[in-house]
Amino acid sequence: MKAAVFEEFKGNIQINNVPYPTPKSHGVVIKIKATGMCLSDWHAWQGHDSDIILPHVPGHELAGEIVEIGKDIKNFKIGDRVTVPFVGGCGSCYQCHSGNHQVCDNQSQPGFTHWGSFAEYMALNHADLNLVKLPEEITYETACILGCRFITSFRAVVEQGGLKGGEFVAVHGCGGVGLSAIMIANALGAQVIAVDINDKTLKLAKELGAIETINSKNSKDIIGEIKELTKGGAHVSLDALGHQETCFNSISNLRKRGKHIQVGLMAGAHKHPQIPMDKVIADELEILGSHGMQAYKYHEILEMIKTGKLTPDKLLEKTISLEESIALLPEMNKFKSSGVTVINSF
Repeated sequence: MKAAVFEEFKGNIQINNVPYPTPKSHGVVIKIKATGMCLSDWHAWQGHDSDIILPHVPGHELAGEIVEIGKDIKNFKIGDRVTVPFVGGCGSCYQCHSGNHQVCDNQSQPGFTHWGSFAEYMALNHADLNLVKLPEEITYETACILGCRFITSFRAVVEQGGLKGGEFVAVHGCGGVGLSAIMIANALGAQVIAVDINDKTLKLAKELGAIETINSKNSKDIIGEIKELTKGGAHVSLDALGHQETCFNSISNLRKRGKHIQVGLMAGAHKHPQIPMDKVIADELEILGSHGMQAYKYHEILEMIKTGKLTPDKLLEKTISLEESIALLPEMNKFKSSGVTVINSF
């Protein structure tokens, strides 16, 4: 089968013929129909994830059709249309038994712990636990958008943030994660302040429900602007980028007893950011992470999509071929696109 492969970090990415995968007894093989390109894939190529063993095939936002199943699979069959969260549980550890597969002690992640979805086919383990059946109304392109950015944002806003209608939420960084969070917060009836450096992206943020936008390159006091717009600070604030500055601003723009949710991946020099701990203590702020979402929780999102309350397809900027992806992946940190790029031709 064809796959996009890199043999060294920051090295050339090539389309190679690689061996077809074989499912384990508890696994399946999926024919990839669509897979999203995410900044996390760029981090993988950079070598920011210690789980990756070279040579490697990236890709973790996927949707497709089951073409082969292991002997122990009970809940799925060949021909099923499926997607999967980017974190897979083992089903045996304490976290999985408590229902928190997204922080499984033995978690697997396509495109990180094993070869991913920038390929014609991909094997997936513990499929009965981790796969999600797709309703016919939802396209493969829409489904793959959910796999990382959207579900992480959904859990950040709904579960971790506990956001309520009428509350203010600030979203710092309006890439795929940030735009997803804006759409979800708007669907809940919250008032969203979007912060980014790209006017085109901020225009899209407004179309997706942001009541106000701030171009941080042009602002002399982002924190002050947000506090004024929100009449005292945001109830919930997200760092959807993963940067020292956006993390600091997200915490600092909260009102008393507000919640900061770290959604953007902190890597490299930003791995251990400075935070205003004096404010955290004085204002009784909460700092929480959001790391994916369990497969069994997907029904909430799928129902909201089917009824039109959520429209993740609006995040789709363009579709490309697998061949085109090898030139785009190394450029993802330059944030040239405003929406999500999806590979749907292999």
